[in-house]
Amino acid sequence: MTSPIRPTDDQARALAQSLMSKARFAALAVVLDSGAPLVTRVGFGVDPEGRPLSLVSSLSMHSGALQANPLCSLLVGEPGVKGDPLTHPRLSLICRASFLRHADDGYGALAAHYLRDHPKAKLYIGFADFAFVRFDIREAHLNGGFGKAFHLTPQDLNQG
Repeated sequence: MTSPIRPTDDQARALAQSLMSKARFAALAVVLDSGAPLVTRVGFGVDPEGRPLSLVSSLSMHSGALQANPLCSLLVGEPGVKGDPLTHPRLSLICRASFLRHADDGYGALAAHYLRDHPKAKLYIGFADFAFVRFDIREAHLNGGFGKAFHLTPQDLNQG
């Protein structure tokens, strides 16, 4: 059987990078202490270097799960208004999460950067229970639409 995965090219890299830069939220998948998976929606952005990040509360289940097991997955790319949702591009990112808290160096600059694309986060970004989660991409899988599947590396996403 022929592999459905196409060789990664510049067009696939550009599409994946565009999906990341335009996304304002993502589906985050984590593993709970029980071993059960949990998927939730989180705010999504990229730092000044283009690396994915989110702002999360320590009170959330997904935050606790990431503390216990930092391996996770993100899905970015939303279906358009028309057509079959499965024909619209989306990017799955397999990551390792790390936290940046209020007292950590760089939090203020990252907060200012994040607020440019997420102005409503101003309501809670200063709360003590909120922290940034940075996602270190390990691998990525792009579904660019019907018959357009690609495996990408962190370097393909300018992450390495």
